[in-house]
Amino acid sequence: MDELLLALRAAAEPTRLRLLALAARGAFCVVEFTEILGQSQPRLSRHLKLLCEAGLLERVREGANVWFALPAADPAAPSAQALLARDLIARLPPDDPVLEADRRQAARVLAERARIASESFRRQGADWDEMRALGLPAAAVEEALLAMLPLPAAGADGRLPRLIDIGTGTGRLLELLGPRVGVALGVDASKSMLALARARLSRAELAHCSVRLADMYRLPLADGATGAGFDIALMQMVLHYAEDPAGAIAEAARVLRPGGMLLVSDLVAHDGSALASGFAHRWPGFADAALHGWMAACGLDPGPVRRIEGKLTMGLWSATRAASAVRPASAAAFAV
Repeated sequence: MDELLLALRAAAEPTRLRLLALAARGAFCVVEFTEILGQSQPRLSRHLKLLCEAGLLERVREGANVWFALPAADPAAPSAQALLARDLIARLPPDDPVLEADRRQAARVLAERARIASESFRRQGADWDEMRALGLPAAAVEEALLAMLPLPAAGADGRLPRLIDIGTGTGRLLELLGPRVGVALGVDASKSMLALARARLSRAELAHCSVRLADMYRLPLADGATGAGFDIALMQMVLHYAEDPAGAIAEAARVLRPGGMLLVSDLVAHDGSALASGFAHRWPGFADAALHGWMAACGLDPGPVRRIEGKLTMGLWSATRAASAVRPASAAAFAV
């Protein structure tokens, strides 16, 4: 009861309610909040500190930046604070003139964020999509991925899965799958990629999708066996850049709940070395035996494989986490 009272006291202030309403649109940093609300940074920092201490917002550090967002609402066991924050937001009058003005300012700030992110990305020579650049059938791959994942139909009742997209890039898969999952987290090691992903996910209907800076070999997440695991882990066009693909798979397996599914979408082993070297690929695709070996070595049960033909063949490999503990694997254990 003390925690609930703390949260109620923290929310009982006009500026803090405005901050919660804005957080329903996605993550913001303090500078963006100051632009939207027209208040000083020290004042807003104090309000944000109180909301975070009460569990109504969560604070995520990303290098020199700090982002504030609503706490992830686990459909299986949502916290009282997460439920309270969303209930308070739902009760705010949509036609309130102050909140309407905040929404207009937020739309302007988000548009500027997207413009800056795109310009920064272009300056670094990376404003291209790898699948398109390689002549791969992206639409067919996404269709096959949807068919393989244990996802309810859009609008279906029942428990929605928790999903993690490792190497999320610009957040395309989070945008695609967001309407059919309960919680979605994208992780990537590139700040420029994450800036574009945040711009892509800045719609109210994708507020349950978030991204954060992270190393795929050391995800800042609890072991899935503790009860906070993910139902689905995705790795699309990630492994062919990995120095240690087995280690990356083992880490993905670690954050899955028992019974959770890993789906790897990547290039099948090919002889287009000249093509791949132009994109700094570490591996020229993968054979089924290699992927299945790495999966089995870390406690995953390999499942069906699908092929999508194109200029290079794409493979979709699936596996399920068994009840036993995940063990580390070595990239040298299996031939690619």
